[in-house]
Amino acid sequence: MPELPEVEVTRLGISPHLIAQTVTELIVRNRSLRWPVPDVASNIVGQQIIDIRRRAKYLLIETQAGVTIVHLGMSGSLRVLASDTPAEKHDHIDLKLGNGQMLRFNDPRRFGAWLWYELPEHAHPLLAKLGPEPLSDEFNLEQLKAALANKKKAIKLCLMDNHIVVGVGNIYANEALFAAGIHPQAEAGKVDDERLEMLVAEVKRILAQAIKQGGTTLKDFTNADGKPGYFAQKLHVYGRGGETCTSCGNLLSEIKLGQRATVFCGLCQSK
Repeated sequence: MPELPEVEVTRLGISPHLIAQTVTELIVRNRSLRWPVPDVASNIVGQQIIDIRRRAKYLLIETQAGVTIVHLGMSGSLRVLASDTPAEKHDHIDLKLGNGQMLRFNDPRRFGAWLWYELPEHAHPLLAKLGPEPLSDEFNLEQLKAALANKKKAIKLCLMDNHIVVGVGNIYANEALFAAGIHPQAEAGKVDDERLEMLVAEVKRILAQAIKQGGTTLKDFTNADGKPGYFAQKLHVYGRGGETCTSCGNLLSEIKLGQRATVFCGLCQSK
């Protein structure tokens, strides 16, 4: 599943082609996505796109009339194409624009979403209870400490909890905990302030670095396949179970936490 940096780079890729354009048609070939595409989704037709924003891993296509909420799921992708480009298998939705282009949503596994909401989007049930954005000022030591108070769950599971902070998926949780020297199974409520402060800083650094790298090698969303993919970057622990630690040379351990692969160094992450 694409993680926050990949979704953010998708937003950066499609935004120049959509902002200030008027929607002329919405074609829905298959309404059976993760949630059924609502009949009112066509309310976007005739509206000018004001902005493309991101909340957690949701993309928000904003107009005066309401917001289209898009989630890529596990296999979804967005491409900007000429509006007469023939549809292929799994091309479920086309958002046609006044400039002769369209935004095409392709999703082979159909775990993605295409929703419409007229009220302020933060009130939508999918968005209302989300925690702060990890790159915002709202994600800080005080907020994280309060959210983890008295929690006995493993710190890694809490870090991946969207009610505590959004968008820190498995890859980046592994990497941030390694960089902060925190054992992924540590009881969340007992991690000291110094380590938590390091964790906040490392989450911000690692995510920002991934977004920057994606931005410097930004795909052309008018020609590429539109799949965000993961950016080629040096991963210190994720996917490296049984290999040597890049810091101390110890063999990295791999376990399952919340059904997700978790890799760590028992020496570097002893707290």
